Amino acid sequence: MSRLLLVTLLSLVAPLAAAEVRELQWSDLIPEGAPPPPPPVALHDLSQLADALAAESGPPAPQQSPAEPVVEALDGIRARLPGYIVPLEISEEGRVTEFLLVPYYGACIHVPPPPSNQIVHATSELGVKMDALYQPFWIEGPLRVEHASSELAEAGYRMDAQKIRIYELE
Repeated sequence: MSRLLLVTLLSLVAPLAAAEVRELQWSDLIPEGAPPPPPPVALHDLSQLADALAAESGPPAPQQSPAEPVVEALDGIRARLPGYIVPLEISEEGRVTEFLLVPYYGACIHVPPPPSNQIVHATSELGVKMDALYQPFWIEGPLRVEHASSELAEAGYRMDAQKIRIYELE
């Protein structure tokens, strides 16, 4: 009788443990001992602002570190990560349904993409409105350690973003 009770309890607890969400920071996506990512290129000379904005319509800046090591232990976890959305695919309704999540604004567009272990290639059924992309978001869902390639950058991780909401400190 006690064995049956134990099996029943485990069958109830296992899904709850699997559904636990792990909040990640960008540094968690870099393996121990791997070099830290280079700082983003800052635009301090405002006389170059027009050039930077004009570059948006040009080809994307080349990625300097497209094959950085990843943290294999993160594969399969349910994760929550903050970042900025770089659109890859936009629905007819004007919602971004496929995107790169990056740690800082302007990555992949205004400045060269961060290393591949600092990019998450994400998809979302609902998506995010295009006019909301200037702000950071939390994305949440199952994380996979899996290479993804796009015209903008190489990513070391993939996620089915089941929840997306505006970033707020909690």
